[in-house]
Amino acid sequence: MGFADQRFNVNLSILFTELPLLERPAAAAAAGFTAVELWWPWVDSPTPEQSELDALAEAIEDAGVRLTGLNFYAGRLPGPDRGALSVPGEESERFRANIDVAAGFARSLGTTALNALYGNRVEGVDPAEQDALALENLVLAARAADRIGAILLIETLNRPESPLYPLVSAPAGIGIVDKVNRATGLGNTKFLMDLYHLSMNGEDLPSVIERYAASTGHVQIADNPGRGAPGTGTLPLEELLDQLAKAGYEGWVGLEYKPGDRPSAEAFDWLPREARAAR
Repeated sequence: MGFADQRFNVNLSILFTELPLLERPAAAAAAGFTAVELWWPWVDSPTPEQSELDALAEAIEDAGVRLTGLNFYAGRLPGPDRGALSVPGEESERFRANIDVAAGFARSLGTTALNALYGNRVEGVDPAEQDALALENLVLAARAADRIGAILLIETLNRPESPLYPLVSAPAGIGIVDKVNRATGLGNTKFLMDLYHLSMNGEDLPSVIERYAASTGHVQIADNPGRGAPGTGTLPLEELLDQLAKAGYEGWVGLEYKPGDRPSAEAFDWLPREARAAR
């Protein structure tokens, strides 16, 4: 086994960002990839004009790549925000306004995974109030995902880079997954296992994989330290992905790393070109 046996997609919100958004799908295709994923591309608008949605869909289709994953609106990301769904007031309303827009866009492209970032803790607001709001919004998101045959993803981030984000351990993320599944009865809420974030939290990655592979709907990778390409840090990513496969994980592995001081097209030398197209 090894990297060549995985199904990779490229996150176009962290790679190829030196290019305009509409040029990134074709750039990923030129690098040999056939699948991509995105954070919500319109950070200032949960409900962009239909023409903007259509232009991105056309760019993805013309490039001949598949959009396998999409984030719901998450505020300013990259930036200070880490989601909107647990933030009372305007941000929560923006998330709700985005649910059907994101789900409709995903449906149009056959996207089967929607990621809902939880949101930061807000000073002066009871965490229990935020958690209750989060559950309400995640139930709405899970039902919308179910209507298009998709899964809802819950992601754990890392405390050093996201100190106000409450989900900074695998058990915390799994706890929300279980809570949403109990509330909906749908079973379509899954864990997004980001090996970089988990490693930044100092978690035992082989143990996390052993315990939670069955609850995992998507995996993302970057090396640590540095959040660079595999081989630029010290994480045994090839071994960890092999362990995931042996544990039964058959989903996508999102490449969510920084290219460093080089064009993104040059940041894939760790992966043979013939292994980049999804199988």
